[in-house]
Amino acid sequence: MLFDFSDFKSAFISERPHLVPQVNPGIFRALKNLPFLDSLESLLGHWEGSIQVHLPDLRDEASSLDTDAERALSFYAQGMGLLFNDAHVLSPMLGVWLQDLRKAIGVSALTYGRNLIYATPHGQGTAAHFDQNINFVLQLKGIKRWKIATNHHLLNPLTRHTMGQPVDPEMSTYLETPMPTQMPGDAESFELRPGSLLYVPRGSWHSTEAEGDALALNFTFTAPTWIDLLTAALRGRLITSPEWRETADLSEDKFDALLGGLIQDVPAWRAKDILAVTEAFHDQ
Repeated sequence: MLFDFSDFKSAFISERPHLVPQVNPGIFRALKNLPFLDSLESLLGHWEGSIQVHLPDLRDEASSLDTDAERALSFYAQGMGLLFNDAHVLSPMLGVWLQDLRKAIGVSALTYGRNLIYATPHGQGTAAHFDQNINFVLQLKGIKRWKIATNHHLLNPLTRHTMGQPVDPEMSTYLETPMPTQMPGDAESFELRPGSLLYVPRGSWHSTEAEGDALALNFTFTAPTWIDLLTAALRGRLITSPEWRETADLSEDKFDALLGGLIQDVPAWRAKDILAVTEAFHDQ
């Protein structure tokens, strides 16, 4: 395991950021021994997919372009950060650790877990934003300073948002207060050095800045909400019915009849039955 889960459990439950100054040295050596994590040049040499370049107007994925490994270094030399998505495909070990960590924090088997690698030039970083994901950030090279603040503007967001950018239409339906234009004054500061691990709670505002060229490995989890579990179970229940599988012809009478049957069925549902299906089936 990447760290002592007991040291983190209270932080996860309270949704507070938490810094482990130094992970187990053996774990860190195992990661550093992966050829593609030795340096940015090594990573580019192993990378076959597209690479996201964060453009200087926002320093964020909200303003980005995709490039290949051959051209990525020139963007980096101009001060632009690089994001490598789904890095776990390069190492079975990372895939195992993703599953182990997902189980340790106790989120659903329907969770989408992946590794991201951020390469950040000296003096650069990421603009203030929040994610819908649960993030663990392991610093591999350089120093990265983080500012993290509790999001009092929006609880449990379903999508990502960058400060100063338009709110997406669905998010605007549950936005509680207007979005801020600068990082909240109660933001906490964290300094990550090689071997440091930071937990970034879902939905928290955060921004970063690198000292020296920095390389970081993220363990990122997009976990389902109660909405997702219920809708997954509902679909699984309804697809067994030939009536619900019919093409919708927008007949209100027919739809009312189907809803009437569902209303009679739902009172018998229990959480343990739904979770038994979604967790056991997807955790094979």
